[in-house]
Amino acid sequence: MMGRWVEINLEEPRWASLGLKPLARRAVKAVAAELGLGKHGISLLGCDDARISVLNGQFRGKPAPTNVLSWPAADLTPEADGDAPLVPKAKEALGDVAIAWETCEKEAAEQGKSLQNHVTHLIVHATLHLIGYDHQRRRDAARMEALETKVLASLGVSDPYRDSAA
Repeated sequence: MMGRWVEINLEEPRWASLGLKPLARRAVKAVAAELGLGKHGISLLGCDDARISVLNGQFRGKPAPTNVLSWPAADLTPEADGDAPLVPKAKEALGDVAIAWETCEKEAAEQGKSLQNHVTHLIVHATLHLIGYDHQRRRDAARMEALETKVLASLGVSDPYRDSAA
């Protein structure tokens, strides 16, 4: 495989009308460029709330809709709070992501954001999870949020933490 790749399966047809495929590729490319990643890829499922509820129940024990889920291919999480994650191996699949239409649409409306910008943020966020970034510990969360904001700015998307009540 040459360069970064994003395999996309659209179970929910409304994702096609949003342009999820180019949006996702652009978001993943921006994360990879910011972190200096080479030939890595992700698999993305564009689904609906019913499907993500099943996945959330199966993998997290929470059978309810959520906006996005991620499954890293490898545990790259740093041991110390605030440290950078381990660098993924070249040509490695980073993992899988699923994103739910209804929840994303609802959140974007509630937060007064365009659906495209909200989804871009969620894909950047999920991709960072695949690379080992997390927000469970205070310094890790600050590091991840700063990186998300920087990547989103490179895409022309405003800071989602500053510009929303969420």
